[in-house]
Amino acid sequence: MRPLSKLALACAAAVSLHASQAPQAPPVGQAPAAPAPPTILLAPGLREVPDYRNVNADPPPPLIPAGFTSIFNGKDLTGWHISKTARHGVNPDYHVAHGIILGTQRPLGSGGLLVTDKKYRNFELSMEVKPDWGNDSGVFIRTTETGLAYQITMDYLPGGSMGRFISEGGFQFGAGRGAAPAAAAAPAPAPPPQTGPGESSDPGMKAWKREDWNTVRIRVAGDVPHATVWINGQQVSDATDTENHAFNGMVEGPIAIQIHGGTVRWQPGGFWRWRNLAIKELGADAK
Repeated sequence: MRPLSKLALACAAAVSLHASQAPQAPPVGQAPAAPAPPTILLAPGLREVPDYRNVNADPPPPLIPAGFTSIFNGKDLTGWHISKTARHGVNPDYHVAHGIILGTQRPLGSGGLLVTDKKYRNFELSMEVKPDWGNDSGVFIRTTETGLAYQITMDYLPGGSMGRFISEGGFQFGAGRGAAPAAAAAPAPAPPPQTGPGESSDPGMKAWKREDWNTVRIRVAGDVPHATVWINGQQVSDATDTENHAFNGMVEGPIAIQIHGGTVRWQPGGFWRWRNLAIKELGADAK
């Protein structure tokens, strides 16, 4: 047999190299890999590099529990509005990116509320959240536009609490509607310094995963509201008011997510992030 010529050897090597670089079919049952981006040569004599200028990827679709209905489409704030009368601020920065609602103060020191257009009575609310440490938020229930509401705390800062059922805006949780305002109490001692939620005795803080996404589930039912809160699958609170203290005794109202105002409970450059917001409405007789 005559030896192969140099040209034949070169052609065989090229064919072998081309075959090794050709896209390979994924194993059975495995999704195909994302297509490689186009490449660009930035200057003569250099190797080509990926060109991402025309890449436009879709955010991941919402992941919501079975039986729930999404209340955030992952693309814009349809179904929500910013309150223009909230005491925490009227021009907060809520915007959508990568399938996430991001919120921060604007201007620094002034927060606000992002409010559902729809009113809810008895429900379970599910969401995933990822805040920056040192920033105070909350979930407002049966809220007015000014922020007079019941609240589930999301006080992600030293001495804060996550998932506690309280009042917001001036009324006293657990007090009779006609009761005189409670006498001013002595200021509480300052909480000990903390570097993170793991040092807190608060049940919600203990259940929290810092620098990660956390699942919050809130169940609210009853004309006199009874609220139960789970964080990452752990129940952290369960409380009922003594009577209905909502504004004008309302039994249904919007839900809002808060950016706290002021300079003490918010850090410059801090953000809260929400995704996969969904709700399951319960019957009018739910307790």
